[in-house]
Amino acid sequence: MIDSTKHQGQRKQLIGKLREKGIKDELVLKAMMKVPRHLFMDSGLEDYAYVDKAYPIGADQTISQPYTVAFQTQLLGLQDGDRVLEIGTGSGYQTAVLMAFDSLKIFTIERQHELFKKTSLLFKKLKLRPRKVVFGDGYKGLPELAPFEAIIVTAGAPKVPKALLSQLAIGGRLVIPVGEKEQIMTRYIRKGEKDFDRQTFGEFRFVPMLKDRN
Repeated sequence: MIDSTKHQGQRKQLIGKLREKGIKDELVLKAMMKVPRHLFMDSGLEDYAYVDKAYPIGADQTISQPYTVAFQTQLLGLQDGDRVLEIGTGSGYQTAVLMAFDSLKIFTIERQHELFKKTSLLFKKLKLRPRKVVFGDGYKGLPELAPFEAIIVTAGAPKVPKALLSQLAIGGRLVIPVGEKEQIMTRYIRKGEKDFDRQTFGEFRFVPMLKDRN
């Protein structure tokens, strides 16, 4: 689990590219600079870890493009002490970026058992300790631990799960890519018990968010 000066230099170049693409939140960029993306990828892909592209991680899933990770994290508008629910642990890279904020309380759900086992083991090796890593259906969220100030969905959902909206705190933000083949990045901000502000932020492409496939 080596993070060499070469890796750090490549990461610094990647951060520069993210700035050029419009990522402005310095806390997000600082968090991404801290996280060695190559540790979350197969060793055969290590040379591509700091290329701004998505790559396969097994179980028909991918590690998200760094720009996408940065963009979604920026949209969350994270604040000290926020309770954050991640839907789709995947490789664990997005989880690690959230944990690099130090002050956040991170909860994450993965529905693919293969990835759940692999990533849980990786977290232990890297001494990353989210508040809870759950094997389960992300469509249902974690109602027993709600409300959350932020919820991030890292797979494409054909529609917005009502359960996730209901688990937002007042003022909480849900960032989710919505659509079938291509998704529209969407942010919901809870204004009241049944009042949500909705904004869209352009097209992205994600692996699909599936139900009841565990």
